[in-house]
Amino acid sequence: MNAQTPNGQAPNGQTPNGQTPNGQTPNGQTPEPLKIAELPSPNCDDRPEGQKVDILLLHYTGMPDAGQALRRLRDPQAKVSAHYVIDLDGSVTRMVPEEKRAWHAGVSCWQGARDINARSIGIEIVNPGHEFGYRPFQLAQMDALVALAKDIKTRHDIAPERVLGHSDVAPTRKQDPGELFDWFRLSVEGIAIWPQPRAVNWTDGQFLEALQIYGYDVTGPANLPANVDRQAIAKSCCFAFCRHFRPAILRNMPDPEMKAILAGLIDKTAKRS
Repeated sequence: MNAQTPNGQAPNGQTPNGQTPNGQTPNGQTPEPLKIAELPSPNCDDRPEGQKVDILLLHYTGMPDAGQALRRLRDPQAKVSAHYVIDLDGSVTRMVPEEKRAWHAGVSCWQGARDINARSIGIEIVNPGHEFGYRPFQLAQMDALVALAKDIKTRHDIAPERVLGHSDVAPTRKQDPGELFDWFRLSVEGIAIWPQPRAVNWTDGQFLEALQIYGYDVTGPANLPANVDRQAIAKSCCFAFCRHFRPAILRNMPDPEMKAILAGLIDKTAKRS
């Protein structure tokens, strides 16, 4: 796991993967310009008329290798896809045009919106994931992701707090991109958000209410069957929150540091609204 302080900060002015805040590698080199290969997937359709893209959703492929992932993302029977895939060496493949709806989020929700595919661009980053040997993401992958995300944001108004992981929008089903993903690097690059914790005296219930307001689907949809454990949904949201904002310590129940982190996130988003 990358060396981080308990709330995810990195020491010595570097991001957790060793990059300096100006986006250069430690030897002072600037990453190579982004090149994109084309490998179209049939697994897409039209976005709803008038729907704007306002979420960038990050995934890991969760398969043994890139070849298997690319084949699945093009398989009509699988009915899954993504707009872009970033391989281990940082090479980028476009599979679905941005104006189309790729099928990457599945059953998901953020801030009450449940068709996340309609309003998002999905990026798959090659990594075996928790099932096949989860490991840190390569520096070349992060460099490519930074370049790609900045390029995407020139065409779409995506706020830093709406650059999300799959587990953020589908916490009961998904773990990706996981606790080894370098969210802090994305915040330094101005792409994503990172908290400045503020101590609060919230109860656990108040934390969950605030977590719901921030975006996590803490209570689940209103039409859930009576036998579904809503407390389990809330616990999954806590775990997903930690994966994103406190990767060194994963818990499914609120603690004081989690409350301080969430309060800091709310403060940051309020300043921009």
